[in-house]
Formats: sequence, C-alpha cells, structure tokens
Amino acid sequence: MINRRKFLTTATAASLGAPLLAGQTSYAHSANDKIQIALIGCGGMGQGDAYTSTRTGLTKLVAASDCYDGRMEHMREAYGKDIFTTRDYREILDRKDVDAVIIGTPDHWHRRISIDAMNAKKDVYCEKPMVQHVDDGLPVIEAYQQSGRIMQVGSQRVSSVVYKKAQDVFRSGALGKLNMVEAWWDRDSATGAWQYAIPPDAGTDTCDWNQFQGRAPKTEWDAKRFFRWRCYRDYGTGVAGDLFVHLFSGLHFITGAMGPTRVFATGGLHYWKDGRDVPDLFYGLYDYPQTANHPAFNLVLRVNFESGAKESQGFRFIGSDAIMTVDPNVTVTRAPKETQPGYTINTFDTAEQAKFLKLYHTKYPEVKPSPASMKNSQVETYDPPRGYSDHHDHHVNFAMAVRSRKPVVEDPTFGFRAAGPAVLSNISYFENRIVEWDPIAMKVRS
Repeated sequence: MINRRKFLTTATAASLGAPLLAGQTSYAHSANDKIQIALIGCGGMGQGDAYTSTRTGLTKLVAASDCYDGRMEHMREAYGKDIFTTRDYREILDRKDVDAVIIGTPDHWHRRISIDAMNAKKDVYCEKPMVQHVDDGLPVIEAYQQSGRIMQVGSQRVSSVVYKKAQDVFRSGALGKLNMVEAWWDRDSATGAWQYAIPPDAGTDTCDWNQFQGRAPKTEWDAKRFFRWRCYRDYGTGVAGDLFVHLFSGLHFITGAMGPTRVFATGGLHYWKDGRDVPDLFYGLYDYPQTANHPAFNLVLRVNFESGAKESQGFRFIGSDAIMTVDPNVTVTRAPKETQPGYTINTFDTAEQAKFLKLYHTKYPEVKPSPASMKNSQVETYDPPRGYSDHHDHHVNFAMAVRSRKPVVEDPTFGFRAAGPAVLSNISYFENRIVEWDPIAMKVRS
C-alpha cells in the first residue's frame, strides 16, 4: 500500500492543480491559452462548477444560458458584462468561440443537451446523474462514441485522492474477501433537503417556464417546481439520482465493479410534506456479482433527509480481514482473528460438560491474562491535506482531457453504470418490485 507520507505528497500536488490523468505530469499554459467554456443551467451546482472550473486557471467562461433572467444577470455580474447570455441553450452551441459546455440543468435535460452539444462539436461536462431515465443512457454513449468528443460526468469522487487511496488499499488485498459495503448520506437542513430560495421576482416574465419544462408533462406555472425541481419526478431523480449516484460512482471507482444485477429500494416521504413527490428517506439493496476484480458482495445505501438526522456521508467496506471506512479520509481497521472457537455447553449435563472442557483445554490451552495477551486492533488512517477539493481536481481533469484529447475516468459509460442502478432504484420504489439489471450491457433484464 502507499504509505501515509506518499499519500499526502500526492494529495498536495493534486490540490494545487496537478493533473491526475494517467501518463501526464505537467501542463503549461498562458493567460491567453484557456479553454473557452459556457455554462448551460446556472443554478447552484452549475454556478459552482463554473466557479471551480475557472479557478483552475485553465478555462475562461464566455457564455451562459438559463431559463431565469436573474441568474443570467448574476453571471454577467460575476464574469463581466461582455459574456453572452441567452435563455435558449442552442444559441450557445452555435457559437464558434465555445470549446466546451458545462451542463448544470435539471436532470430531464441532461440527455438532450449532452447529445446536442457533442453533435455541435463541443466537449461536455455534465452534472450527475448523467441521465434521468434508464432509456436515456445508451443514446448518450452512442453520441459520445460517434462524435469523438470529450465527455465527463460530474461525480467528483473519481478524481479524489481520498478515493484513489481507498482504491489502492482495496487492490492491495488488505481487506481480504469483500463481503458487504454500506454507504450513507444524511442531511439535517432545509437547503440540504432542496428547500431552495425562490426570488421575489419569480414569474412567467422572468422565467421561461415553457423552455424549462422541455419533455416533462406540461403544467401551469409553479415557482416551487421551477426553483425546487429536485423535489419532483417530472424534472429530477430524487435522492437516488442526486446522492445515490455519488455513492455508486465512488464504489465503482474503488472496486472496479460495473454495477449490480438486482436492485431493490424502499423508503417513504415522512418529513418534508411540501408538495414534493419523492421520498425523503430512501434505502437501497443491491447484489453485485463476482468478477475478476472482486468477489460477489452486497451493497446497502441510505439517504435520510428527516429532521434530526446528523449531517454525514461515507462508506464502510467490510472484508474478511479488515474494515475500511472512506470519507472524509481513509481508515483501515484490522481486528485480530479469534484463535479459539469458544463454546456453549450450559445445556449439557455436568458429566458431559466436564468431558467437553477437558478435551477443549487440551486442544486450546488456557492463556493467563497478561499485557502480551491483550487484544490489539491495528488502525491506519490516511488524511488528505487541509482544504483539499476533489471538485477542483475533477475540473482540472476535464480541462486536461479537453487539451490532450485523452479519455477521462468518468466517461458516459462509467457515468451510466452509476446512474443506471440509481434511477432503477426509483423504478423499484415506485413500482414496488425488484429490478434485474445487466451491468455489462447496461440494460434492464426482461
């Protein structure tokens, strides 16, 4: 395994913007040699992506598109009055000065805009989940393969030095046989549960409601549906697409798994009775088959938005020899194996108990208590540098791939293998059934 000092050195280099693409060690650029990007969908995540991307020093934002005028005005305030803004993303794709786009729209637009952008010869950074519905995935992959463009999905754990360290630990065999993985993401705030602020000027004059709805069922104007779209199945993917997909991405990166074969989800809408139609407590159970990279194992996922849930997220990889927890660091705990099997003889008669104990102590001599006999668990912890950002590294990797034309880790195939079981979790929940999935072909089994 990589030792802690080497891990910290690697992490420090990455946090300063060192490229993480295989085979690349440096990238020189001038102030005039920047990738010109456009943001399509200027909500919280989209603007966060644009800010992080431009902070790498590798990109320049030249255009932005959104269905709310106030967000485009804010983009002009942040990046200059000369940037191009429009409600219609297609005008962005027609521009010759745009090299790549960041797609931060609601989920129901991801397929259409990703395909349109690649067909327009733009490289694409698409926020997770890559798709809203399972039928969206293969068309995006096909467009990616035919266009020859770079496309990266926005689940930053695949660029994280923390998750790379966990991957190294897993590959070293330190955990023994992997039996089970637990992962969770709990939130205890209104904004964490998507109760986003609605601007005072929200209305059909400032918001392009028709453009926003796209392929979704048409309804009357509703500011909550527009600004809190994650709460509604028409536009989003619930906690499965918002948070489960991060956990799938991290799990697949660490283990090399391609996905489960069986999906079952349950939960309910218990606390946020605000008109949303997706659960605020969600559990998923998944069967992963044996492959060359890992034995068969089971996965349990949980997301809890209920009031009083402590804000936390992470993984527990439970192996035969050790347990590894991941996020915000990597901790490996090796418990000593029992040298004696123990016994239960209290239901035997007295004579049989005596015979059993005599045989037992002959085979397993009694060890008197001593400092040397005390059990010891070995714990190793690997911490990233203070202030480390995998989001930063993920955007560095995208920019480096745009320049080098080398593939990214989280391409559409990887992205769909994470999004597929996530959106299938919604099918399982809403249709109350187990879903069979082919993770290689990336299709629902008939």
